[in-house]
Amino acid sequence: MLRQKPRISLTPRSKGSTRLNTRTRLVIAVSVAATYLLGVFIWGWFLDPSSYAVHFESQFIPPSWGHIFGTDFMGRDMFFRSLKGLSNSMLIGLLASLISSAIALAFGTASALFGGKVDKLVLLAVDCCMGLPHLVLVILISVALGGGATGVMLGVALTHWPELTRIVRAEVLQLREAWYVKASYKMGKSRLYVAAKHIVPHVIPVYIVGLVLLFPHAIMHEAAVTFLGFGLPAETPAIGVILSEAMRHIATGKWWLALFPGLLLIVAVLLFDTIGENLKRLLNPASAHE
Repeated sequence: MLRQKPRISLTPRSKGSTRLNTRTRLVIAVSVAATYLLGVFIWGWFLDPSSYAVHFESQFIPPSWGHIFGTDFMGRDMFFRSLKGLSNSMLIGLLASLISSAIALAFGTASALFGGKVDKLVLLAVDCCMGLPHLVLVILISVALGGGATGVMLGVALTHWPELTRIVRAEVLQLREAWYVKASYKMGKSRLYVAAKHIVPHVIPVYIVGLVLLFPHAIMHEAAVTFLGFGLPAETPAIGVILSEAMRHIATGKWWLALFPGLLLIVAVLLFDTIGENLKRLLNPASAHE
């Protein structure tokens, strides 16, 4: 009687390959998006001002090989001006997101770790901030602080922390019941020591994802406030300023003045959102092994 050869199952290897491919695709997506955004930021930041200088003899030139985004009513090249404006918006969004996420990390950790009156005070501040119209609150803070880059940056920073605060608080509430945290308290360690050594390091992945996801909101609100005239001054290259100027001429058929700067802003926001969502999947133990 012939012996039947044992079948070799390839299922585990296939699953492992699928996991590797999924993780690789996420890493590639994050890398490509981050490279594009970093390249745009560096290019715009070190851009020579003469590349988007005023040339009245070149007013309202449609998109062409010489000016791929066309020119505006002052003859300025719209590609380089939009690039500089997006770079300025990204810088303001970065600073605002760093400040806002730091506030959220501090408030969320203190609220869950200390509890009692501290928790009630933080939750009251969160409810008050989220209960007001977001854009109106940004405008009020920006105007109260004098407008300009500093005013709009602080306005965005001081209004974008509540949601991340609630996420950090929920994470810390789970961590404070861990055995190593209770053991640290039994050993006489203070709450600040426990927060620095045991709580904050475990909250860092949530913090990073929240920081990245704050970027698109910060950039969009900066552009909106500037578009309405409460943000960056008109002489500063910014997407909000460019779109505001474009509204005066778009009815006369100068469609390129709003289309291309708007597309640059939308692409940047979508790429930041892509980075944040993919990082969330990569840093989450449950979804990282899908």
